[in-house]
Amino acid sequence: MSSIVKEILASPIQMADQVSKLAEEAQNFRQECLELKSKTEKLAGLLRQAARNSNDLYERPTRRIIDDTEQVLDKALVLVTKCRANSLIKKLFTIIPATAFRKTSMQLENSVGDVQWLLRVSASADERDDEYLGLPPIAANEPILCLIWEQVAILLSGASLDERSDAAASLVSLARDNDRYGKLIIEEGGVPPLLKLLKEGRMDGQENAARAIGLLGKDPESVEHIVNAGVCSVFAKVLKEGHMKVQTVVAWAISELAANHPKCQDHFSQNNAIRLLVSHLAFETIQEHSKYAIANKHKSIHSVLMASNTTSAQEEEDDKQMVAHPGANQSANLMHNVVSNTMAIKGAMVEEEKANNKKQQQQQQQQQQSGNNSQMSIAGTSIKGREYEDAGTKAQMKAMAARALWQLSRGNLTVCRSITESRALLCFAVLLEKGPDDVQSYSAMALMEITAVSEQHSELRRSAFKPTSPAAKAVVDQLLKVIEKEQPDLLIACVRSVGNLARTFRATETRLIGPLVRLLDEREAQVSMEAAIALNKFACTDNYLHENHCNAIIEAGGAKHLIQLVYFGEQMVQIPSVTLLCYIALHVPKSETLAQEEVLIVLEWCTKQAHLIEEPSIQPLLPEAKSRLELYQSRGRGFR
Repeated sequence: MSSIVKEILASPIQMADQVSKLAEEAQNFRQECLELKSKTEKLAGLLRQAARNSNDLYERPTRRIIDDTEQVLDKALVLVTKCRANSLIKKLFTIIPATAFRKTSMQLENSVGDVQWLLRVSASADERDDEYLGLPPIAANEPILCLIWEQVAILLSGASLDERSDAAASLVSLARDNDRYGKLIIEEGGVPPLLKLLKEGRMDGQENAARAIGLLGKDPESVEHIVNAGVCSVFAKVLKEGHMKVQTVVAWAISELAANHPKCQDHFSQNNAIRLLVSHLAFETIQEHSKYAIANKHKSIHSVLMASNTTSAQEEEDDKQMVAHPGANQSANLMHNVVSNTMAIKGAMVEEEKANNKKQQQQQQQQQQSGNNSQMSIAGTSIKGREYEDAGTKAQMKAMAARALWQLSRGNLTVCRSITESRALLCFAVLLEKGPDDVQSYSAMALMEITAVSEQHSELRRSAFKPTSPAAKAVVDQLLKVIEKEQPDLLIACVRSVGNLARTFRATETRLIGPLVRLLDEREAQVSMEAAIALNKFACTDNYLHENHCNAIIEAGGAKHLIQLVYFGEQMVQIPSVTLLCYIALHVPKSETLAQEEVLIVLEWCTKQAHLIEEPSIQPLLPEAKSRLELYQSRGRGFR
């Protein structure tokens, strides 16, 4: 940084010295040239001061101001060069407008003001002594840019944590007000000092920094810049060790970045963000939420058993003798083995308990020391730390963790696999039932995205949502409860999730069809459309159990509702309703209910509707469904 700034300053300093020298040698307009020399020397002095303080200078405004200063000095150099003409002919042919000196003099004054502002804005808070910086002349056309420079300079200048927190809060306000201001903050190098504050600051400063970063990522290009600055590792560290209030803002920021640029999902996954977010989601939601700790404990006991069963050479020799002389020693040796194994296991458990107690004491001492030395909370991934947070903070943390997992899982197989391999599905099921409103909503959205990915990838579908899985059963049970209760805020997401899982259900699992069919009757258009789309996934030819599901739809009264939607529904509902009716006619054409409801007449009517026969999803189905229904129903009439 220092060497770069010195290189930037070298050229204007040389130009200023040259202008001063030529102004001194001027033959014409000597008084005006001496005035230019005075201002140029003042500017040169400020530039040299800037070069001496190059370590403290903020590079972005330095480049902008020095570029403008060089242009002014170049004009001044041309002007004083003309004034050196000493022959009569040169004087006659050298034309200098009367306003040239006045304009150049004013530009030099502006450059002096710009460099003075640059030195003040780059100085520490003690050196400024709370002096109001004002706006430099360069800010005449874009005052917001200089305000951004000032706030970023405070973040960079080693000011106190309180001042840096206030600067981050100002950037939050600017980024929230206008997307263009957010782009300017990124372009002017605001992201690295915000990340530094997030790592080093107190709680309020960390919250402001995390919120600013979340607001800055409004488009893919901005998110890419933020990710390249190292945001993923910093956010992961906060999720692991930070105060829960800061972790809540960080989880929200992750959801914003992932929503605006899905390509960053893998970066967060690679930095362990998924597991950390699931840990927050699982805390106080389900028991034994840390499967990793349980696995390690089982491993230690297993190793003890294996060690206790390993025989030495002497024991092998004793076994040989026992085989040679069975009887008397057999009972004693068996009892000896049982006692030895039991004592070994008991000793290992005692040692493990001692180690755990010692570790907990060390953690408590560290937490007490950190509480005395700083305002950082003991709340992190430690369960003991998180227990002390208030209920509101815990609920907000769960909501933002679910929101982040929702956005991170959208269309991403790797992330969905990581989520389903943890206890997250069980957490979502519990939170969907008992969580606060926003937690329920984000949990439902997360399940919708995970099931959508599972629908497209059979391997994930079979591993995560197999019928025998307790977590999968819990998820389906809660989705069904929401649909039966028709909870408005959760209904659409849950209907979509059930539709996404249509290929996972067994032939005997018909309890989901009835509630979906009921949603077709006298509902809002959006709900009816989603129910019809979900039922299409049960009835479509790709579903191996399509015949069973079609019969279940008919038994639940689906045919009558679908006919009403085809004739009188809005177009958004009409199209999936016609598609579903076609699938039912294709797969169960012998149904008496279809004949009684005169579905054939409905399909005939559909073939005369231009907007329906041109629909890509209906075009290949409608003629085949109509002809198949005609075949079986005419045959039925012949038999009667």
